[in-house]
Amino acid sequence: MAKSQETFNKKEKEKKRAKKRLEKQQKRAERKAAPKVSGFENMIAYVDENGQLTDTPPDPSKKIVIDVASIEIGATKREEEEPVDPVHKGKIEFFNDSKGYGFIRENDTNEKYFVHVNGLACDGVAEGDKVSFELEQGMKGINAVKVMKV
Repeated sequence: MAKSQETFNKKEKEKKRAKKRLEKQQKRAERKAAPKVSGFENMIAYVDENGQLTDTPPDPSKKIVIDVASIEIGATKREEEEPVDPVHKGKIEFFNDSKGYGFIRENDTNEKYFVHVNGLACDGVAEGDKVSFELEQGMKGINAVKVMKV
């Protein structure tokens, strides 16, 4: 006689399927048996003091009164700032005449800024000259422009 084609795994899978089918039928029967509650009262949702949705109305004693006039719409207003002087003072730390570029070290912040020969307002500058200059955003960073000897 031939061996049965049903293996242990097949039997287990069939048992699981039957159990799921039975659970699904029970849930369907429970939904049909439960009374349908509909109406406006069941659709209302409230927001509590923490911003969470609830089905109970809020407590009137926890109500906060807000002054509508104090609400600012839009960006906050800036305070008046004193105008910043665009002219900086510094000293030429390095300048290469043949290539036409150099670096200026600012007196106040000790920052170094790149300067190109096109950014010079006077004809020639050399290393160690005291200069005044303005800053401008270039492609690779901040550059010194309108450079003049002091």
